Formats: sequence, structure tokens, C-alpha cells
Amino acid sequence: MATKDKARQYTPTTVRRLDTLSRNNCYEPNCNKQLVGSDGKTIISKICHIKAASQNGPRYDALMNDDERRDFSNLLLLCDEHHRIIDNKENEQIYTVEVLTEWKHNHETLSLNKKIVTNSKLLYKAIEAIANLNFDDNIIDDKTKPFKIDIKIEYNRIKEYKCLIDEYKIYYGKIDALYLELEKDGAFKKIKLLQNIKNLYLKQRGIYISNDTSGDDELEVIRKNSDNIIKNIENILFESVELDDDSILAIPIIMVDAFMRCKILEEPINDSK
Repeated sequence: MATKDKARQYTPTTVRRLDTLSRNNCYEPNCNKQLVGSDGKTIISKICHIKAASQNGPRYDALMNDDERRDFSNLLLLCDEHHRIIDNKENEQIYTVEVLTEWKHNHETLSLNKKIVTNSKLLYKAIEAIANLNFDDNIIDDKTKPFKIDIKIEYNRIKEYKCLIDEYKIYYGKIDALYLELEKDGAFKKIKLLQNIKNLYLKQRGIYISNDTSGDDELEVIRKNSDNIIKNIENILFESVELDDDSILAIPIIMVDAFMRCKILEEPINDSK
């Protein structure tokens, strides 16, 4: 297939996440249209790019590559009517990147929170699935000093994922309770899970540092790629675990918890900004 079509070649995991988080509703906040036909089988939803898939599309960003354009973070699920309205170039000043990003964040956060509240086992299943992955386990579980989350966000210059971290940090206590429960049963799920995520981070860290040609120091390389590093780890986990459609959605919450435990990105130090 031609390269120009790659931005519309969505992975099965991406489509699965969009379908599940949509709750069968258009992402447009005031739209009540369902995304599955009255027969319960026919898919009538449309995948919409926040930043356009092609150069002539609305909200096109020339700095993005096709993998970024087709990434879950750049996609919404809409009814046919709103897909047409949003993709109309004449409406580009109304339906901006900021507006569509807010639609996505609000719709998906509400969906996930509802699922966690109604089914507390989702977090447990996600913890088990990530802990059971067979990544290299040569990382010593290091100790970190206490720090404020907003300080770590600023220290690593996180932008895109800041809202998600702020939203999902409330689950820290719930996840901690699950870890304690698992440890009482003699399971080492917490250590293994955090070890797996730490390994993924160190691999991503190494890739970005080794590929950087700017001459910046290592911390600066991490800072200017912090959102992409989080996104890459998230995508690896989504592609690696075997979970049902609802349980797999708990992965971002687990990642925020790992971020708070300093397994993703750099631990703040006092003498840097």
C-alpha cells in the first residue's frame, strides 16, 4: 500500500481501544448517536484524525510522521455526521486541535472511570497481565526519594500526558492496596510489574539517547522526548498483554502509578529546572 495511506492503517489494538472507550457513543459531547447499527452488528462509526492524515486535510501538522498520525492519541471515534463536519476545512477554526483533544480526553476519561468504578477487578487483571510479561528482569528495584507529582511533570517537561497523570493519580491508593493484597498471598506482582515497566523505560531511554544527533546532554534528550517515551511504553504494553476489552483499558492507570513510583522518566533533583 502507498505510503500516503499509512496514516489510515490502524492497528487492531488501536481500533479496539477506541471501540471500547467510545461506549458506543460519538465523542462529540452533545451527540447521542450510537456507533453500532440497530442490528447490533454493523459498525457505523468513523475514525477521525485530530491532526489530519493528509496534507490537504484540516489541522495538518507537517512535523508529524504517519505513525504519529495513526496513533491512538491522535484519533477520535465519531458518528458520520460529526466526522463530515469536523473534516470540513471550512470548520477548521471551530474544531481546532485543542477542542478535539479536549473531547477525546473528557470522553475517554469518563469511560474509563465508569468502568473502574463498576468493576474493581479490571486493575487486578491488568496488574497480573503486566507482571506476567517476560521482559528482561535485570533491574534492581531502586529506592527513590519522595517528590511531588507536579514537580516531576515539570522536571521531565511532560505536556501531552500531563492531564492523564493528573486524572489517574487518584488511583495510587487503590493500586497500592491491591499490591499489598497480592503480597499477602505470597505473590511478587508489584516487584515484577514495576521491573517490567522500568526495563521498558530504560530501553526507550537508550534508543532516544543513541539516536539523538543534537549534541544535547542525556537529560535534555529525555525531556524533549518525554511524551513520546510514555506513548511508546504504553503502546508496547497494549500490544503485549492478553486481556479482555475492558481490562486492557486499565493500562494507562497502571502506567501513571509506575510514573509516580519513578519507574518511568527521570527522578527530580533539586538543582535542575
